[in-house]
Amino acid sequence: MQFGRTYEEFEVGATYKHWPGKTVTEYDDHLFCLLTMNHHPLHMDTNYAEKTTDFGKNVVVGNYVYSLLLGMSVPDISGKAIANLEIESLKHVAPTFHGDTIYGQTTVLDKWPSKSKNDRGIVHVETKGYKQDGTLVCVFRRKVMVPTETYIKERGGEQPGRPELKEQEK
Repeated sequence: MQFGRTYEEFEVGATYKHWPGKTVTEYDDHLFCLLTMNHHPLHMDTNYAEKTTDFGKNVVVGNYVYSLLLGMSVPDISGKAIANLEIESLKHVAPTFHGDTIYGQTTVLDKWPSKSKNDRGIVHVETKGYKQDGTLVCVFRRKVMVPTETYIKERGGEQPGRPELKEQEK
């Protein structure tokens, strides 16, 4: 299984479709609200949402949708990353509701070698999230510092911290 990419493996213009999607449940949304202390009634109070909003129902917290998409992109984009350097922009384009399934894809916009260290590079990407009906719900751009193949080799290969299995004596 691919888990991230080295600088050399990224191609400008390439698009990675992240799989699988995630169906957002009421529990997911409420747990995220509780963990982040976001107690806005639009997300947690069905009565409020039904009677006082244009949506007529609870809206999933936008930062949860962003977090899902960021997580979905890890195997394709940042699994080998040294650092996420910048979230350049984040746009919530349309609402997500309980029961919607979110899918994501990321396009490589640009890449360049690091100016300070020759064993890494910067990759500029845009991730788009959309619902099961194709409606765009979230778009963000970020810059990720990724290792070169040299960096990986010098630090012990693809999984340097993974221990080897020791067979037990019988």
